[in-house]
Amino acid sequence: MSKRKLFTAVLALASVCAGTAKTYEPVDYVSTLVGSESKHSLSTGNTYPAVAMPWGMNFWTPQTGKMGDGWTYTYSADKLRGFKQTHQPSPWINDYGQFAVMPEVGAPVFDEEKRASWFSHKAEVATPYYYRAYLADYDVVTEIAPTERAAIMRVTYPEAEQASFVVDAYDDGSYVKVLPEQNMVVGYTTKNNGGVPENFKNYFVLKFDRPFAYTSVVVNGEIKSGELVSQCNHAGAIVGFKTKRGEQLNVRIASSFISEEQAVENLKELGNDGFDAVKALGRKTWNDVLGKIEVKSQDIDHLRTFYSCLYRSVLFPRSFYEKNVQGEIVHYSPYNGEVLPGYMFTDTGFWDTFRCLFPLLNVMYPSMNEKMQAGLVNAYKESGFLPEWASPGHRGCMVGNNSASIVADAYLCGLKNYDAEKLWEAVVHGTKAVHPTVSSTGRLGYEYYNKLGYVPYDVKINENVARTLEYAYDDWCIYQFGKQLGKSKKELEPFRKRAFNYRNVFDKETNLMRGRLKNGEFQKPFSPLKWGDAFTEGNAWHYTWSVFHDPQGLIDLMGGKQVFNQMLDSVFNVPPLFDDSYYGAVIHEIREMQIMNMGNYAHGNQPVQHMIYLYGYSGEPWKTQYWIRQTMDRMYNANPDGYCGDEDNGQTSAWYVFSAMGFYPVCPGSGEYVLGAPRFDEMTLHLENGKSVSIKARNNEDENCYVKALQLNGAPYTKNYVTRTDLMNGAQFVYDMASEPNKQRGTAESDAPYSFSKTQKK
Repeated sequence: MSKRKLFTAVLALASVCAGTAKTYEPVDYVSTLVGSESKHSLSTGNTYPAVAMPWGMNFWTPQTGKMGDGWTYTYSADKLRGFKQTHQPSPWINDYGQFAVMPEVGAPVFDEEKRASWFSHKAEVATPYYYRAYLADYDVVTEIAPTERAAIMRVTYPEAEQASFVVDAYDDGSYVKVLPEQNMVVGYTTKNNGGVPENFKNYFVLKFDRPFAYTSVVVNGEIKSGELVSQCNHAGAIVGFKTKRGEQLNVRIASSFISEEQAVENLKELGNDGFDAVKALGRKTWNDVLGKIEVKSQDIDHLRTFYSCLYRSVLFPRSFYEKNVQGEIVHYSPYNGEVLPGYMFTDTGFWDTFRCLFPLLNVMYPSMNEKMQAGLVNAYKESGFLPEWASPGHRGCMVGNNSASIVADAYLCGLKNYDAEKLWEAVVHGTKAVHPTVSSTGRLGYEYYNKLGYVPYDVKINENVARTLEYAYDDWCIYQFGKQLGKSKKELEPFRKRAFNYRNVFDKETNLMRGRLKNGEFQKPFSPLKWGDAFTEGNAWHYTWSVFHDPQGLIDLMGGKQVFNQMLDSVFNVPPLFDDSYYGAVIHEIREMQIMNMGNYAHGNQPVQHMIYLYGYSGEPWKTQYWIRQTMDRMYNANPDGYCGDEDNGQTSAWYVFSAMGFYPVCPGSGEYVLGAPRFDEMTLHLENGKSVSIKARNNEDENCYVKALQLNGAPYTKNYVTRTDLMNGAQFVYDMASEPNKQRGTAESDAPYSFSKTQKK
């Protein structure tokens, strides 16, 4: 009996014993704790349990880490310091506009170390729409249910003469005011880690469902009993009640980046609903969003992994807009500090998310990405640049000019309800400028790149090969975008020509990408195993494949498919050796590659995540099928250590989602998706246009990772890719899976996906 049949039999027996089987909905499979067992030296996701709405403006999270620590929640921690409103996209970027609350019993305590309470995961419930924790030191249960810009908290106290509720506005400049006659606490926090204008504030308002028995404020750690206002470096407030055992306090909380009045307006998102009603609405919202992809499987572990990844894929980018009293969409600009009309989104790094997170939005949630594109228009108008890493404004992080990919792929996918001409102006501007204070925005080294065709190794611009490769792909994106807009051949020619610049850093001696000096010579000495230096968080074995738009051109440079496939094989065959001399220590990305037992393949970081699919261009698609299954089953699970590196704003999760569906956007902007092998027996994609995509895999046992045959819409299909048109028209895929590869499928030249070299020969 196979493992699957045994599991099914046990499940059926359990259902009979129980009398009725529980009906699970998509959100029931989500674990928000996946990736939270992380630390500075080793990431298994570097996530926190975000209690939030999809793409919500505010997230809430239990806080185990110290104030200001990017590792805000770590699964191995024993104590909770509070419950934090957070906007953190990554521990490396850290947080902004954060504040925390904490219920207590007994003499009021403000210090986060002293107020912290023991808790256990056995008494914790963590879902996207609801969080519950038992604070053992206080015998208090705290529950949270969010909306996009507000939340309701329900606190169940024991019998106590002094039951308190702490509001911690954090340091670096904050303000709190207690309004006893309104049962309210208002204030603001300015705490941030960069990327904000000088007038930045996150205004908050808390509305309690009963009068205060006592009040106090906190001035730089000192509790001032009976006082109502604190404005200082580190302000706070503590309000208290006399409670009976089991008595519940309800607190309605909202915030705004615009004003205190707007925070009160945002509080209306809760309406007059009680806690359970808000929780139920949140559950429905998550089921609506996650349910766009319907999965059938007898393997509950795989279902949990899939929907936990899909949950992470729809958290970022974060909404950074609000609705004013008139119901108009407005936003506080994180670029110039003004309150302006229109959409704004933030907290995403395009270096990570251009690869497949935004392509996933274009397939499954295009109406959301239309709003995001409108937000990019506003970001350009307000700052003069498209963001590359925003949190909430421009941040100095990573390389590339990959906003071009985000813009081009959306437009080429048919998204149109925004000012595309303004975005054309923006992407062209970004090719010949660099932000005056944030060098990762625009193109650092564009003068060299535009003149020489590459960013030289010896001009004191680090990660120069990575920049060259990504700029070349970005130029291709701009070229394709411009063609769709009807731009002239003369206007487009520089971008078409520069799309081939990847050739200028290809070293035929090693068949790898390599740093090149200003005089045209390649760098010496050269170690393919050296991380950083000419590359970004990777080495030559990782970045050589960053020719998303022209794999056939790369195949030709290497000397043909046989050599190309041997080089691909070598990534897995080369031992996990590394040279960390550029960093002076083993960075966590290196360690994550080293311990995974897949050679030099480093799935825990983004540059190489598409590489497995390149076998589909070179006539050996069965290797794509094999390595996809290996990566999905070995490097992902639904436990707190469920990722093999940083999750990174949905990108690593979206890789799993696409791969489970059986296709992947190697080249965003091409309109093609390279085929792999589906993970589930049945999937249905419910598209926004009313059509659906059905994906069925027959004989899909764990050991059957290879595609024996494929039918598309009832006809045999041998190509290694599908088009966006195939998907958007509605499609029915039927796979026959096997334990041995079919080496005849998809080997013809015409079966290979898009490559720029091929289009230029026509």
